Amino acid sequence: MMQFTGTPSHFLHQIAPFSIPTMNKNQIHQARPWPGFPTSKGLASFGDANCMEQLLVHCANAIESNDATLAQQILWVLNNIAPPDGDSNQRLTSAFLQALIVRAAKSGSCKMLAAMANAHRNLSVETHTFSVIELANFVDLTPWHRFGFTTANAAILEAVEGYSVIHIVDLSSTYCMQIPTLIDAIANRFEGPPLVKLTVPGVPKDVPPLLDLTYEELGSKLVNFARSRNVMLEFRAVPSTHADGFASLIDQLRLQHLVYAEAGEALVINCHMMLHYIPEETSSPLPNTNSNPYTFQPTLNPSLRTMFLKALRGLNPTIAILVDEDADLTSNNLVCRLRSAFNYLWIPYDTVDTFLPIGSKQRQWYEANICWKVENVIAHEGLQRVERVESKSRWVQRMRNAEFRGVSFGDETVSEVKTMLDEHAAGWGLKKEDDDLVLTWKGHNVVFATAWVPG
Repeated sequence: MMQFTGTPSHFLHQIAPFSIPTMNKNQIHQARPWPGFPTSKGLASFGDANCMEQLLVHCANAIESNDATLAQQILWVLNNIAPPDGDSNQRLTSAFLQALIVRAAKSGSCKMLAAMANAHRNLSVETHTFSVIELANFVDLTPWHRFGFTTANAAILEAVEGYSVIHIVDLSSTYCMQIPTLIDAIANRFEGPPLVKLTVPGVPKDVPPLLDLTYEELGSKLVNFARSRNVMLEFRAVPSTHADGFASLIDQLRLQHLVYAEAGEALVINCHMMLHYIPEETSSPLPNTNSNPYTFQPTLNPSLRTMFLKALRGLNPTIAILVDEDADLTSNNLVCRLRSAFNYLWIPYDTVDTFLPIGSKQRQWYEANICWKVENVIAHEGLQRVERVESKSRWVQRMRNAEFRGVSFGDETVSEVKTMLDEHAAGWGLKKEDDDLVLTWKGHNVVFATAWVPG
C-alpha cells in the first residue's frame, strides 16, 4: 500500500548551483544539471512516492521564492523519475510537475524556466467533450460517481414516498446522469408515477467533464426518456453559475416555493460534487507591489457557501443530499495544498489500472480530467482556483450551522451500494461514519454521501 508521508530528502543542500543561461531547450531533460549527480539510471532511489512528494514540495518552495536555479535542478530530477506514461506514482507526480511549470510561467525569473520545460511538456491540459452516451458510459466505469448516485437515489425515493409532485433541483457535475435511474425507480412506485419537475443551473460548466449538448437538448432527451417510462417530466434550466453561489437559481426557487409549498410538493435538493465549486471566500487582488502575482486579500463579505446553504434551508426542502470528495484542497498555502492534493489524488491514478487499459481513449480522457484538477489546485489562485474541495467533517459542520439535521441511510441503501461495489474492483469499500456513508479505496476515504432535512 502506498504511503505518502515520510522524512524529507536532504540531498538538495548538496546541489552545486549552475547558470540557467547556459542551458538550451533540450538540456532540461538530457543533461545533468550539476557535476557528479547520478545518471538517469542512478535516480531510482528518488522514485518512491515519499521522495516524489518531497521533491514537488521543494520545487514549489523554489518557485514561490523565485529561485529559478534550484527549481530547474529539481525539475531535471522530476523529469527523469516521473514520465507522464509511467506507473501510477510517476503519472501522479508528472501531473503535479506540469502544474508547477504552469505556475512558474506566471512568476518572475521562473518564466524562462517554464519556457524551457515546455519544450518537453505541453502546458495546456486538453479535456474531452463528451457525448451523452460517452459520458453515461464514462461515469459507470468506476464507483466514484455511481456511489453518490446510488445513495442519493435511495434516500430520495424514501423521502418522497406518497408525494404526487416531486421537484428535484439537480446541482450535479455530471449533467443529470443520475436522473434516468431515479426515473426508472419512480416509474415503478406502487401508487403510480408522480409528476416530476427537474430544475438545473443552465449555464455551461467550465470544469470537466464537458458535454457536447446544450441544456435544452439535454432536457429534451430526459423528457423523452421519462415519457418512455410513463413518467411526466417538466425540465427547466435556470441561467445560474457556481461563481456567485447560484444566486439567480435561488431567487427562482424562492418564487416557486411561495407558489407550491402549500400544494404538497416535495422539494429535493441534490448536490453531487458541485458545491465545492462555490467560492468559500471572496477575494480581490491587491496592488502587485512585488513579483508575486498571487497576493490576494479576502474581503469582509460572508462566505458564498454559507449564504447558499442558508438560502437552501429557507426553502424548507423535503430532503437535501450532499455528495462530494472527502479531501481538503482549500488551504491558501501552496505547499499545504500540494501535500493534501498529492495524498488524495493518488487514488484515481491507482484505480484506473483496474478498469481501463493502457492507451485507451477513455483512459486518456480520465487522466486528462485529473490533470485539469491538479493544475487548477496548484497553478491558480484567487477566483480562478475553483477546485476547492472540503472534507466531510467541514461540510457536516456547514450544514448544521445552516440548521439542517442529518438523517441516516437505511439498511436497504447500504445493501444497494454494496451490490454496486461488487461490480467493481476488490479495492473499493464502504464504511459508515455516524449518519453518513463513505466510499473507500484500499481503506482510504474517497467520496462521502450525506442526507439532510430541516432541523
